[in-house]
Amino acid sequence: MSNTGRKSRRRPQRKINQNMKEKLLILFGIVLLLLVILVLRITYINATSGSKYKKQVLSQAQQKYESQVLPAKRGDIYDKNGNILATSNKVYNVILDCKTVNSDEDYVEPTIRALNEVLGIDEETVRSLLADSRTSQSQYQVLTKQLSMDKKKEFEKYKAEDEDSGLTKAQAKERANIKGVWFEEDYLRSYPFNETACDTIGFALDRDVADIGLEGYYNSTLTGVDGRQYGYINDDSDVEQTIIAAVNGKSIQTSIDIGAQQIVEKYVNGFKEAMGAKNIGVIVENPSTGEIIAMDGGDRYDLNNPRDLSAVYTKDEIKAMNDVETVEALNGMWSNFCVTDAYEPGSVVKPIVMASALEKGAIQETDTFVCDGSQTFGDTMIKCAVYPSAHGTETLGEVIANSCNDAMMQIGAKMGATQFIKAQSLFNFGTRTGIDLPNEGAGIIHTKDSMGETELACSAFGQGFTCTMIQEINAMSSVINGGYYYQPHLVTKVLDSNGGTVKTISPILLKQTISSRISSDIRSYMALSVQQGTSRHSKVQGYSSGGKTGTAEKYPRGNGKYLVSFIGFAPVDDPAVVIYVVVDEPNVEDQANSTYPQYIAQGILSELLPYLNVVPDESEDGTVPETELWEGFKGHLKSTSISDSELDSDGNLVDADGNLIDWDGNRIDENGYLLDANGDHILDEEGNYKMSTNLVSASGSTDADSSGDAVSNPDAPAPLEDDEAETTEDNDEETDGITNEEAGLE
Repeated sequence: MSNTGRKSRRRPQRKINQNMKEKLLILFGIVLLLLVILVLRITYINATSGSKYKKQVLSQAQQKYESQVLPAKRGDIYDKNGNILATSNKVYNVILDCKTVNSDEDYVEPTIRALNEVLGIDEETVRSLLADSRTSQSQYQVLTKQLSMDKKKEFEKYKAEDEDSGLTKAQAKERANIKGVWFEEDYLRSYPFNETACDTIGFALDRDVADIGLEGYYNSTLTGVDGRQYGYINDDSDVEQTIIAAVNGKSIQTSIDIGAQQIVEKYVNGFKEAMGAKNIGVIVENPSTGEIIAMDGGDRYDLNNPRDLSAVYTKDEIKAMNDVETVEALNGMWSNFCVTDAYEPGSVVKPIVMASALEKGAIQETDTFVCDGSQTFGDTMIKCAVYPSAHGTETLGEVIANSCNDAMMQIGAKMGATQFIKAQSLFNFGTRTGIDLPNEGAGIIHTKDSMGETELACSAFGQGFTCTMIQEINAMSSVINGGYYYQPHLVTKVLDSNGGTVKTISPILLKQTISSRISSDIRSYMALSVQQGTSRHSKVQGYSSGGKTGTAEKYPRGNGKYLVSFIGFAPVDDPAVVIYVVVDEPNVEDQANSTYPQYIAQGILSELLPYLNVVPDESEDGTVPETELWEGFKGHLKSTSISDSELDSDGNLVDADGNLIDWDGNRIDENGYLLDANGDHILDEEGNYKMSTNLVSASGSTDADSSGDAVSNPDAPAPLEDDEAETTEDNDEETDGITNEEAGLE
């Protein structure tokens, strides 16, 4: 079939007419003109404001990458057994970016609601920051500090919840609109044992600010170096993030045994509850190393809330304080009596004076002294504690056991002022010991110019000069440990942030003060004081021990105020611990009673010695009798041989049958002479009535200790003031004492 008959069809062609060409040309011209204008504008902006906008970009980049400080963690403090005494826990500061929240009105209410419901932040506080013209565009407003990690996680979980968490679309949308809240890392110092050892540990006001206790002394060691995280624009105009890591502080391990510390504070608390005093101080030291095992130096306060005065003052007293008085009260509460305060020590220095006299050759071990009750210097009579009675002829051991002032005055005279002052300096009286705690006191001793015969006499039994507790116990440690004077210290190791040992602090032997032979003699004299002298109330069953009491009349003389003390050690042949207890102005009418510090020491040692695994050296069959503690202690069990006893109407101790008895439960007559079960007097070897050695009055004081070691003469000279003497005069230990090399220790 032929197709020649079909006609082919062509599509019509569109042609751009002149009108369309003109329109396209105009449009192209307009676009080109706009591009030229834009380029010119950009060039102009870059030339005139490029620096400004570059800074804005950099600022936004830094905000995006959270330019901030990375806090360093303060080092921990450990006791000798690894228990944490102070540590730092990570916390967070809640920061509000007001500018971001205000950038969209949909962000405001969800953000305010989340902060209030989850973190408990006051709604009005947040609204005020967002509305105030001074803060509405701020990107850094601290809402709260020290938020726990758990609360931070709770907020982040709340913010991230969506429909998959069971929320409605509206709720999920609201959570998504929580903006402008971020968390800044920080550390909070915490003290797990609260007030325990507060005077020794001290506290940190900030991560790098501390002035009190170990926290203050080792502040530079414990403080780390903060790091930083920030963003910046590099040479290729890219945003980069740089992190300079924080360097955490080093930790310290101490010689403090928290178990021993708790034992000490238990009995101090018991005494405070039963009687109380202006101040009570206790130090327990290892005499062979100078390491402090426990220290309780005054008012207690919670280290986690160190500005709370309620443990010391009543609400009304605190309310009545002005700012200056509040600061003074806080400083007084934070002060460590054991290290800072200087006072007249009294008779606890007698063994040290006697040891010095023996070492100098001023007296011999075989010497005896006659006590007639007093010594007279010009118009001044200085009395012995038993005046108008007298001790008579005494050996050196009896001088210590009887705490005889008369004999000690004679020993001081034999030494002479020059030799006496040098001996004091040798034992570091008048100079700081160098213990690693801040604010150590030095005390004041006489110089050759200020020490007359009366001053020398009184200094021989601990009056007329001042010292600190740490000076006294460290000097006594030297006297009873063989004559070796160690620098007292608390820190034994410095640790890195991973617990590795950076530095071990070994005991520092400074000098030898006396010979080991004289040291042995002094120990035996002090043991006699416990066995039959003024220190017998410190006795702990099963352990040999030595001790010395002190009853110092405070200045001005005759005001009835006393500082009573006791220093002791156990066992006698190889002392494991030395304990020093000071009771400053006990809350009784008759303060001159050295039994009070003995009660505290006895209670502490009765638990401390077994706790430290000190072997009872007076236990023949392996059993140790229970030590009868002071009945004034509350909350402590007390086994006593005077069961069913009570006080009669005259304040005398009686048994169930109404018979007068002494502290040991022995029957006595009205004059204190011992009676047998039939009421007949017990006779001694010479046929005389035998007197009880443990008489008790209603006040709890004993006849033997009613006068104690007190200075009864109001004319005894006052101690020197700080501006009256240069305490370093004649402090020539190297020439006056025995060096380590001479002692064969190097």
